[in-house]
Amino acid sequence: MREGSPHAPVRLTDYQPPAYLLDTVDLHFQLDPGRTRVRAEMALRPNPAAGEPGAPLVLHGQELELLRLELDGEPLTRAVYSVDAERLVIPEVPDGAFTVVVETATRPEANTALEGLYTSGGKLCTQCEPEGFRRITYFPDRPDVLARYTVTLEADRASYPVLLANGNRVAAGEGEEGRHWVRWEDPFPKPSYLFALVAGDLTCCTDRFTTASGREVDLHLYTEAHNADRGDHALASLKQAMRWDEEAYGREYDLDLYQVVAVDDFNMGAMENKGLNLFNSQFVLARPDTATDADYTNIQAVVGHEYFHNWTGNRITCRDWFQLSLKEGLTVFREQQFAAAMGSEAVARIDSVDRLRGAQFPEDAGPTAHPVRPSEYVEINNFYTPTVYEKGAEVVRMLHNALGPEGFRAGCDRYFERFDGQAVTVEDFLTALEEANDRDLRQFRRWYTQAGTPQLEVRSSFDAEAGTFDLCVRQHTPATPGQPAKEPVPIPLALGLVGADGHDLPMQLEGEEAAIHGSRVLLLRYEEERFRFTGLTEEPVPSLLRGFSAPAEVDYPYSDAELAHLAGHDSDLFNRWEAGQRLARTHLLAQADAVRSGGEARLPGPLHQAISRLLEAPADDAALMARALTLPDEGQLAEYMETIDPDALHAAREAARTGLARELREGWWSLREQFRDAGPYRFEPEAVGRRALANTALGYLMAEPDEAAREACMEQFREADNMTDQLAALRALAASDIPERQEALEAFYERWQDDPLVVDKWLAIQAASPLPGGVERVQALMDHPAFSLTNPNKVRAVIGAFAMRNPVQFHRPDGAGYRLLADLVLELDGRNPQIAARLVKPLTRWRRFVPEREAAMHAELERLRERAGSPDVGEMVDRALGDEEA
Repeated sequence: MREGSPHAPVRLTDYQPPAYLLDTVDLHFQLDPGRTRVRAEMALRPNPAAGEPGAPLVLHGQELELLRLELDGEPLTRAVYSVDAERLVIPEVPDGAFTVVVETATRPEANTALEGLYTSGGKLCTQCEPEGFRRITYFPDRPDVLARYTVTLEADRASYPVLLANGNRVAAGEGEEGRHWVRWEDPFPKPSYLFALVAGDLTCCTDRFTTASGREVDLHLYTEAHNADRGDHALASLKQAMRWDEEAYGREYDLDLYQVVAVDDFNMGAMENKGLNLFNSQFVLARPDTATDADYTNIQAVVGHEYFHNWTGNRITCRDWFQLSLKEGLTVFREQQFAAAMGSEAVARIDSVDRLRGAQFPEDAGPTAHPVRPSEYVEINNFYTPTVYEKGAEVVRMLHNALGPEGFRAGCDRYFERFDGQAVTVEDFLTALEEANDRDLRQFRRWYTQAGTPQLEVRSSFDAEAGTFDLCVRQHTPATPGQPAKEPVPIPLALGLVGADGHDLPMQLEGEEAAIHGSRVLLLRYEEERFRFTGLTEEPVPSLLRGFSAPAEVDYPYSDAELAHLAGHDSDLFNRWEAGQRLARTHLLAQADAVRSGGEARLPGPLHQAISRLLEAPADDAALMARALTLPDEGQLAEYMETIDPDALHAAREAARTGLARELREGWWSLREQFRDAGPYRFEPEAVGRRALANTALGYLMAEPDEAAREACMEQFREADNMTDQLAALRALAASDIPERQEALEAFYERWQDDPLVVDKWLAIQAASPLPGGVERVQALMDHPAFSLTNPNKVRAVIGAFAMRNPVQFHRPDGAGYRLLADLVLELDGRNPQIAARLVKPLTRWRRFVPEREAAMHAELERLRERAGSPDVGEMVDRALGDEEA
């Protein structure tokens, strides 16, 4: 916390129930982009649980013009209330129920923060989570104040023919001077962060869904007219999610209408507003020639995520923002289950763990580490993090594994039945699971209160004469800011014992009457535990943490031969992939160390052999094989270096990649020809896997491109009938210093310059290219007409791709990458502090780098500390600099 900051931290221990409860809200909007008038009529009553009779009424507000204030029909003057930049306070209100009317004005066109009511591409729209509603009107803007909303929207019909809000449309009519109005009612109580409205000239794509009980639900997807043919996949995904939630959790949709709107300017991916989801356009619009397989997969997942929030987030919401993972972690886990059901379970798990390791593990190991449920914050926007989302989902997964599918479902059923319509806590969720299963889950609470990634040191010994195999497991969680000492956490350790023939051996713990075949789960509870398996006739290779059963790191002294054995035979497909990644990581890090010592990076022999065996093996699951053939990226490798040297890592990985390209060239050609997907585009698991494997092969061929590879890549670029194949070719060309590179980039832009989402891909590919001159390339892209600093997608495409996916150029020795990022953070700080704060993250790990990079990053953080004005950026910088004096 910087000295003199006006923003004091909010602490979980200071939570107090609201002094007043809200029964109903009647909102009337006179919509206008320049100046919108809002009339809010609120029916309030004292909260009997608050214990504060006669407390002042406190309403939150930011950047509002107060026009009128009434209490029980009587106008109030400034003599009887106070108002400042953050709050409106009425010191005295009636003892019983009362009504407050507030009339305000707000300026959507000037709202560059994209919180509250703002404009996007000619539309008016909202984003109220977590605290955006206070930019619309003065209000008790906290998640534990729920009410039923009636909303009337009035606007110019020509400019805004479509007027949308939460719930059901109940009335509409014509006004004066070309204006019209629509009234909406939401029958379910909700907090203000779930409020939404959209007004604009939109086209509606429709579908219907029949629930398990036979109710008909209308599905409406709103886009701009030219995107009307890109909503089919999102609607299909929505219907899949609705059916899956009925079958997996018994949750049926509760309104007669479900609406989704695509928005171009959006700080987040999407928002689960009750019955009116707002989506960043990139997570809803898809057509084979404009969207990749990854886009299709992401749309399916995000549509599912926001729909699942209807029960885990909307019908049951958070008591306070410290409980954010109660809705997000649980819903991400449900999203992951849905993704696994829609495609390959192993690939879905690999992708989710990749996201966890790529973003959350570094967060857990750095200065911004925080528990899944943080104990305090300065700016709540800064806690929409991988820890809250991805690690939160892993905690829920562990509970699922510990209780079993039936026990977890029983606990969720009790949770839904008991807390429907309430704002609750993590403890409420855990209590429901405990009671439904007669289990004590108190130790699991540590996962919510302790930061850091547990380290599991596993050692084994085999006694051939006795036929026993002993495992000793020690757990340790490193210190994190504010938490120097850690207690042991419960860790479900899923494992198998793999024999010489590649099959799982029976597992019988000492004292057990029968052996278990396949995998089993050992629940670790203490700092050190020992397990003895009996009845073994050969020494097994342990397959540890199968399915990544806990968010932990495993230290086990595998030999190259053991890892190769697991990579070729493990019955757990996740661990088969994991063994190959561990083998690659070990040798790539050794090569990086050699480079740091003045040597030259080479292709490691064991890695060469492992990839050769993979190329010769049958590809039963093409998508899984594509991931197995892909080397760990530089960002993940860096986390295993004691001191990160980006240049050494890049040299080591490139040497391996080009070596594999050169040594296995015939294999790559054969693989590409075998798996090139013929025929029209289909978003089906088999077709997606074929494209992924063929394009992985093309990537290796272009790692050291000869004339044949260049011709093949350009042919695919020109003739591809889908964006997946065209973009794979363009990405390979953009990373190669060859004449075709510029030709392809220019041709791609010429074709797609009028499609913002496709142009974002073009921008990101260039920003992430490891070729020299990355800083200058990014500066040129920022001067390009296609770039806009006011659009979060453009910022993420250029600045995000450069700082987070291009380590060798971002960490350039002269520090130019750091200066560029800090300059942009300062420029964005006054416009959109939420996006600016997220861009600080690549600088926060400064202490992990070699001295010259460490000093350069530190200098930019100090510059940000001196010049940044928002609490969003200020908090991130202060946490990054740690105990240093401001």
